[in-house]
Amino acid sequence: MAQSRPKLDDSFGAFCTDTEAYLPGSPGGPLSGLNFAAKDIFDVAGHVTGGGNPDWKATHQAAIKTAWVIQTLVDAGATMVGKTHTDELTRGILGENGHYGTPTNPKAPGRVPGGSSSGSASAVAGGLVNFALGSDTGGSVRIPASFCGLIGLRPTHGRIPLDGILEQASSYDTIGWFAREPEVFARVAAVLFQSDIPAIVPTRLIIAEDAFEIADGAVAAALQPAVDAVKSIIADNTTLRLSSVGLAQWSVQQQVLQSREAWVTAKDWIAQVNPRFNFWVAERYIFGRSVTDDEVETAQVARQEVIQRMDEVTQGGGVVCLPTSPGPAPLLGQTLAERRDVLSRIVSLTCMGGTTGRPQISVPVADLDGLPVGLSFLGERGSDELLISLAGKLMNQMAG
Repeated sequence: MAQSRPKLDDSFGAFCTDTEAYLPGSPGGPLSGLNFAAKDIFDVAGHVTGGGNPDWKATHQAAIKTAWVIQTLVDAGATMVGKTHTDELTRGILGENGHYGTPTNPKAPGRVPGGSSSGSASAVAGGLVNFALGSDTGGSVRIPASFCGLIGLRPTHGRIPLDGILEQASSYDTIGWFAREPEVFARVAAVLFQSDIPAIVPTRLIIAEDAFEIADGAVAAALQPAVDAVKSIIADNTTLRLSSVGLAQWSVQQQVLQSREAWVTAKDWIAQVNPRFNFWVAERYIFGRSVTDDEVETAQVARQEVIQRMDEVTQGGGVVCLPTSPGPAPLLGQTLAERRDVLSRIVSLTCMGGTTGRPQISVPVADLDGLPVGLSFLGERGSDELLISLAGKLMNQMAG
């Protein structure tokens, strides 16, 4: 039986106010004493999963079973205190929701928190919870982590079961999480991956020259001390260009394939309900509907080329270093036209993780005029624990 949650002191607008999903942690587990929140795409038995859209919530029934990831965390002792806001059906990257409002970015007031895991990032950055669950299809954990000054992981595709979540594009969807402290982040990882986090770090570092060129020059400069610190941790390091055609071109195939998958996922519901969407979300679905089979076939070939190139770059345990985002969080309320450039550059940086199914962790090791900017590490498939270990070592070194 679902229980009512205690009253939340949420000054950041991070939590959903139309659901009181609450699950006390089992006593004595490895996560006892920690509390967490979950993006409103995860099922909790007895509650409707809202997905950031009131028409979605109105046309779906309460969940019968709690999502695997939430149940696993609760069984390990962590207490789930509530659900957090998301961009509609996870189809956003900035965190603004016209139906429910935009959660505050506690580390950059007046700027977006990043999406679509906006509420989860806001809740962790604001100290309301120890950690929070999000999802990452095209960057929806990595970008909020960068904008809000958090650790955020997009795991290896398939590492964490997607049972009981609202899916967008199944060949890209992953479940990730946010935390402020590396020790908390590692404790959660040990439970979800059912493995220990090793003290060792990767043995080879590749600094992605073309990725740093996509970022604002001031962002690249702000990240340089952290890059130098990583070089001191991983002595075998080199700088190279990942793509011969440009990372912006690499992102095209993901936009085609992800949009088609997202359209296929939601099209029957959209046809039946004719839901209310913000323009950006509607535009994304219209684009997905317009993708042709020939375009899909071409994009699939391009996806395999990206996978092959990244396999070559990281063969033998290499880790790629790159900016998580091209700049700090944009200001609230900008027009879509004002954001076209930054959105294009964001997906140019985030496409590698989704395209290849590799893990990528964003680490909060820099700021630009007081605004957080994240540094990312992209590893081989299955190297999630190594990336978490590296993130912890880097943060501790930079702090100390």
